[in-house]
Amino acid sequence: RDTHYRIEGPSVGAFQAAFAENWLETAGETLQGEKFYPPPEPAGALSAQLVLSSQPNGSEDMELMMLAAIAAAKEHLRIGMAYFVPDEIALQQILDARKRGVAVDVIVPNSLTDVPIVRKGSRHFWGELLEAGVRIYEFQPTMYHPKLLIVDDVWASFGSTNLDERSLRLNDEASLNVYGRDFAQTQIDLFNEDLKRSRQISLAEWQARPLTEKVTDWLASKLHTQL
Repeated sequence: RDTHYRIEGPSVGAFQAAFAENWLETAGETLQGEKFYPPPEPAGALSAQLVLSSQPNGSEDMELMMLAAIAAAKEHLRIGMAYFVPDEIALQQILDARKRGVAVDVIVPNSLTDVPIVRKGSRHFWGELLEAGVRIYEFQPTMYHPKLLIVDDVWASFGSTNLDERSLRLNDEASLNVYGRDFAQTQIDLFNEDLKRSRQISLAEWQARPLTEKVTDWLASKLHTQL
């Protein structure tokens, strides 16, 4: 399960610039001129911003964007992530959101994930979140691969960025932030459809994991900086 987007308008230039930078690093070739950068035509009224995370200079931008978005939430925070292993700061931001009365829903993969160790490392941290009232769901039908963050029904971020240390500090990532109630509602509708095909994990169920699972989850969590 994944979501594909078609981007039109000036935002495309930012994506092209990101591609050109990676192409230069990989092929040693500069992409220039209207062939690669045709004049962009406005395609709508939405406000959009591309945020990049790349080593060695841009990694903090993505992390700061994610943390600021979570900190700004006043009513509802929806997180759909293929790989959800928040570091200590992000975890605390989510817990602080709950203290402010923000509803928090998280969708993650079930055992059909393509990287089982990430799921195990993620589950180790669920206790604090579940105790705080965060609702965690595992998507059931197939692998769950979206990377979606929706804040207060008005702002959405999507792209390649997961809420984990690999995305925020190691990988080259790109996420488009879109401000607009109608667009956000479209993403909420998709999120809610996924909820219908997901199973909620209770605190009691998390606590009742077999000892072997608790130990392997704990061991996997020790690799969180690489997950």
